[in-house]
Amino acid sequence: MKVKKILPCLDVRNGRVVKGVRFEGLRDVDDPVALARYYNESGADELVFYDITASIEGRTLFTDLLKKIKAEVDVPLTVGGGIAAIEDVDLMIESGADKVSINSGALRNPGLLKEAADKYGSERIVFAMDVKRVVDSYHVFRAGGREDTEKDALEWARQGESLGAGEIVLNTIDTDGVRKGYDLEMLKSVAEVVSIPIVASGGAGCADHFYDALMIDGVESALAASVFHSKEVNIKELKKELRSRGVPVSL
Repeated sequence: MKVKKILPCLDVRNGRVVKGVRFEGLRDVDDPVALARYYNESGADELVFYDITASIEGRTLFTDLLKKIKAEVDVPLTVGGGIAAIEDVDLMIESGADKVSINSGALRNPGLLKEAADKYGSERIVFAMDVKRVVDSYHVFRAGGREDTEKDALEWARQGESLGAGEIVLNTIDTDGVRKGYDLEMLKSVAEVVSIPIVASGGAGCADHFYDALMIDGVESALAASVFHSKEVNIKELKKELRSRGVPVSL
């Protein structure tokens, strides 16, 4: 079994880390540089930054902030938000991103995934999907979970892999911020149709939730925000607990 990763996620708006529930009711959390430094010292395997209003506002992530964060940490950074063209990918990597996460930009132009993967390698291109249950299927949403694209999420996942993405972040809107566990059924469904690593996102509330997600074949990372921001779950202690239960994590 591959080493599993624990990823804190920092949603950024107007230069501050914010968090909501099911993509709504955003509240201020902390300064992103200070929080990144804390997670770096806490044993995070990677840090994930999303500028959550960049796509809606038609702009790219602020590069000055990214450069400041890069100077403070020594773990890899994944950055997303407003990535609409290869020039945006270039800018993020030049500013310190180790990986670039593409979501709405791929919905508008699927070829962007291939162009970015061809230029930088699949291992640096992350394919993010915001997914919600609609009747008996999984639909891809855009605009911060506001708009149903009516795309089938399983087919979209297959397409993202075929275009060259190196991993998928599966953001489950129904469980986001609720802390009652990841959507294990959805994770298993996506894992059955792709061979690239999946990052579980949305719903972590305790060590059991991380364990349940990471034991699914194909899920190699678990991402969380609110339980880490509130310090209800400590990453070092979480990793010790997971290791004691047979999950291969770095300590």
